[in-house]
Formats: sequence, C-alpha cells, structure tokens
Amino acid sequence: MNPKIKLLVAYRHSLLRQALRTALASQNDIEVVQEASDGKEAIEMAEKLQPDVVVMDTQMPVVSGVEATAHIKKRASGARVLLLTLGADDEMILNILRAGAAGCLLKDADLNELMLAIRTVHRGGSYLSPEIADRMVQNYVRFADKPGEERPRRELLSVREREILQLVAEGLGNQAIAGRLTLSVKTVEAHKAHICQKLGVRGRTELIKYAIRKGLIDLELERPTRSRDREAIPA
Repeated sequence: MNPKIKLLVAYRHSLLRQALRTALASQNDIEVVQEASDGKEAIEMAEKLQPDVVVMDTQMPVVSGVEATAHIKKRASGARVLLLTLGADDEMILNILRAGAAGCLLKDADLNELMLAIRTVHRGGSYLSPEIADRMVQNYVRFADKPGEERPRRELLSVREREILQLVAEGLGNQAIAGRLTLSVKTVEAHKAHICQKLGVRGRTELIKYAIRKGLIDLELERPTRSRDREAIPA
C-alpha cells in the first residue's frame, strides 16, 4: 500500500478551512498533517512538517499565498504547492508560476478536480484549471504573433513591490502601508524607490498616474480624502 500524501491546508477563513480539511481528510490517500490561517504560519509549518503538498489560498493574510509559495519552495523544497484563487488575471498567473507553484486551481472547482490536482502535483506534474490553461494558451498565441513586443515594465516588479504599488495607488501613505503589510516604514520607502526606478517614474504622484494609466485605480481615487490611512500628494 502506498503511503498517504501528507497535506498542509492553508486558508484564511476558519470555517472554510475546516470544511476543506474535513473533505480532504475523507480521502483514503490523504493525511492532513496541519492547517494554517495565514501565510507566515504556512511557511513555518511547511518548514517544520515538510509536507508533500500544500493547498493554499492566494489571498492569505500577513504574507500572501503567492509570496508564501516562494518561501516554502526554499524552506521545504520537497513540498509541491497548489494555489487556490478566486480568479486569475494574466499578471496573477505569471506571479503564481514565477513563485514556483506546481499548480493553480479556481475556487469554484469541485472536490474531484481538487483531488485530481493534488494527485497530479504529488506525482511531480503540474496542474492548472482548464480556464487558466486556456488563458495561457491564448496569451502565448497573442504574443507569438508579436515577437518584437516589449514586455510591460510592470512585469519587472516583485510580488511585494506590486502589493505596495497597489496600496500607493489606493492612496495609502508609508505608515499605513507599513502597518498593512507588517513592514517598517524604511522598508516601504526602499521598495517605493525600487518601484520608481524600475518603472522609470519619479515620486508618488507619478506612481499614482502610472497606476491610473494601467487601470489599477480609477480617477475617483485621486480626489483628496481625510481618511487617516491616506496622505496628501506632495506638491
């Protein structure tokens, strides 16, 4: 008899995490070794328990599922990470694959597809939801037709830099961003400097304009607010 697949379940919502664990534990070839409620906890448990497969939500608190995947690949190299996502745009898919995930599954998948994905990645294969795979093929064809097309500058950003760009675009100041991402203000400032350098822009105002041009936010978000999380754009 083959040994059971040692599985770590990482999901932000307690009720759904427990339901997922119960469903997976009911499978004869699965042993759920532990569960995690945030990305940092998932990294620590993966390092300690060395599971075969980690099933993880992309939208984990503290550390995102995508960023946690990259850390898990370094600390538990034998673990195969399968990410669950509500929806995946082109950039999200790219980030997931770059982080080293073995697969990505949409959250509306049923248990049969989830088990297929787990068993596939455990055997050393890769698994993508059909909708995600179709999108990747369409993008490949589109870019293959334009071999000279330059890669968007935004692809040069790390996962953390993209998170910070999004929060800058939403109007948050350095202190609020630091609190949201559990970073120091100096670290946020350093990330913003790197973002500006990579995107070829100068200062927070140009970052927000860039975000508007790329559709990260709409023009309504540029209106001044009095929220404690927001800060005035310096002249």
